[in-house]
Amino acid sequence: MNLGWLLLRIVIGLTILTTLFLSQRFYYRAIWRTTGRWRADWLRIWARLLYCVALTIVLLAFLDGLRMGRHGHLKPRDAVLAIFSGLWLSSAFFAFLFVEFVHGVERVWNWLRKSSRTRVTPVPLSAASTPVVERLADPSRRYFFRSASVLAGATPFFSCMYGFAAERLHYQVRRIEIPMANLPSALDGMRIAQISDIHLSGYMSRTDVRRAVDMTNDLGADLAVVTGDFITGSADPIADCIEEVSRLHAPLGVWGCNGNHEIYAKAENAAQQLFAQGGMKLLRHENAQLTLRGAQFNLIGVDYQRERSIDGQRMQLLSNMDALIRRDIPNILLSHNPNSFNRAAELGIELSLAGHTHGGQIQVEILDHRLTPARFISDYIAGLFERPLYKPSEEILVRREPDVPAANPQAQAARLYVNRGLGTVGAPVRLGVPPEISLIVLRRG
Repeated sequence: MNLGWLLLRIVIGLTILTTLFLSQRFYYRAIWRTTGRWRADWLRIWARLLYCVALTIVLLAFLDGLRMGRHGHLKPRDAVLAIFSGLWLSSAFFAFLFVEFVHGVERVWNWLRKSSRTRVTPVPLSAASTPVVERLADPSRRYFFRSASVLAGATPFFSCMYGFAAERLHYQVRRIEIPMANLPSALDGMRIAQISDIHLSGYMSRTDVRRAVDMTNDLGADLAVVTGDFITGSADPIADCIEEVSRLHAPLGVWGCNGNHEIYAKAENAAQQLFAQGGMKLLRHENAQLTLRGAQFNLIGVDYQRERSIDGQRMQLLSNMDALIRRDIPNILLSHNPNSFNRAAELGIELSLAGHTHGGQIQVEILDHRLTPARFISDYIAGLFERPLYKPSEEILVRREPDVPAANPQAQAARLYVNRGLGTVGAPVRLGVPPEISLIVLRRG
C-alpha cells in the first residue's frame, strides 16, 4: 500500500467528516441559544425535541447513504427523507463555512484596527467626543458583520432549495458542431445524441429518466450513446434504468460504456447483460465498425479508466488499445472518465465522448472565473476541448473550449466533449449546471 496516498485519503476524509460535525454542532448550539430566550418552557422543550428527532433522522439517512445507494429501493416517503437529508447536510456544510469565513474576516479586521491604534499616535480628543466616536463606529461595524453572517448562513439554504426545485430536472439540449479529423464527406453532418450520469436512485426517478429519453429521441440522431453511471450504488435498480435507456432509438443503434459507479455497485457485468437484453451494446474494451451513407467509422468503448490502483499507484489510462484503433477510418471513443483524453489524443483517437464530472454540479462565476468542485478531479469539466493528435500528452498544454468549438484547420486535432450529465450525487442539487442532453454534429475538419 502506498503510504502517502493512504494518508492523503485519510486526511481528506477526516477533514470532511470533521467539517460536517462542526457544522451540525454550530446549528445545534445556535438553536439551543435561540430557544433558551423563550419564556414558555413547553415551547422550548418541544422545539428542541423536534430538532433532535429531525437531526437523528438526517444522520441515520446519511449513514445509510454511505452504503452507496441504499436509498435506491426506498418508498416515496423514505426517498423524501433521503432528499431532505442531502439538502440539510449540504446546506449546513456550506453555510457553516461561509459564516466562519465572515467571522474570520471580522477577526482580521479587528486585529488590524487594534494594531493601527497601537502604531499611530492618538489625536487628542475631548473627553466628551471619544465615547461618541466609539458609539458611532462600533455598532455600525458589528451590525455589518452580523448582517453579513446572517446572509452568509442563509444563502446556501436558499441556493440549495433553488438548485433542487428548479435546476435539477431542467433538462437542456445542447447542440455542438465538432470538426473531426479524417471525417469522410459522407459522414459530414452525422448526428450523435449523448446522455450520461443518469444516477437512477432516490434522487432520480424512472419518470425523470423517461422524460430525458423522450427528449433525446426527439432529436432524431443517427447514433445514441450513454457514457456511464447508470446508478449510484449497489441497491439502486440498474435493471429499471437500463430498461428506460432501451427506449432510445437511432438508425445506428444505442451504445454505451460503464462508469465508476458501476464499479462501486459491482454492476459492470449486469449492465452489459441488461444492455444486450434491451437490444443495445455496452462496449467493454471493444470496438465496432459502423456504416452511415456508405462511409465507415470505428466506435470504441472502455470501462471506467482508473487513474490509481487501490494501493495508490498511478495507472496507465487506455492501455492495450492498439488492436481497437483503426488508422484508415475515424475513431470515436466512449470513455466515462474525461481524464483519458490526453492518452486518447496521443494514440490518435480523433473524438472522445465522456461524462463523470456532472459539470461540477455546482458552479459559481466570480469575476469571469468559474468556480466548481470538479476542478479537483479534472481539467476537463464540461464542454468541448482539443489537443494535437499523436503528441505526447505531457508536452501539450490543455486547450479549453467549454462552450464554443474553435476549429484549427491548419493542424489535425483530437477533440473531447464532456457531457454535464443528468443526475446528481451527494446532494440532489444543481446550481449553474443544468442537466444536459447533447446533440453532437460532426463536421469535416
